Amino acid sequence: MTKVEIIQILSGFVGTLGFTVLFNLRGKRLVFTALGGLLSWTLFVIFSWFIKSEPLNYFFVALIISAYAEIMARILKSPTTTFITASLIPLIPGGSLYYTMANAFGNNKEGFIEKGLYTLQLASALALGIIVAVAVTKIISDAAHKRMEKAEQ
Repeated sequence: MTKVEIIQILSGFVGTLGFTVLFNLRGKRLVFTALGGLLSWTLFVIFSWFIKSEPLNYFFVALIISAYAEIMARILKSPTTTFITASLIPLIPGGSLYYTMANAFGNNKEGFIEKGLYTLQLASALALGIIVAVAVTKIISDAAHKRMEKAEQ
C-alpha cells in the first residue's frame, strides 16, 4: 500500500468522523461509524487493485458496508441508516458530480451527458449494493425468526 493510499484511508476516517459529529452522534456510535468510513475507503482501495470498474467497486463496497451497518445497528441497538449513511460518506461521487455540473454550466453538452451518466452509474451502484444487503439481511432475519417460532412450539 502506498503513502497516498494510506493518507486516503485515514482521510476517509477523519471525513466520516466529521460527518458523524455533524449528525450529532456520540459515544460508541461515533467510533463505529467513523470506523465504517475507514473500512469503506480501505475496501475501495483494495478492490480497485483487482477490479478496474469503478461502479463495480462501489457496488461491492456498498454491499459489504451495508452488511457492516446492519450488524452494528443490531449490536448497538441503533437505526441501520445511521451507520450506512455515515460509513458511505467517503464514496459519495463528489468529483464526478462536480464535473457533471461544470460541464452543464459550461454548455458542454457531450461532457455533461458523459459525466452525468457516469455519476448516475456510481450512485446506482451504491444504491444497489445497499438494497441487496438489506434484502439479504431481511431474508436471513425472517428465516431466523421462523426457526425460533417453531422451536418455541
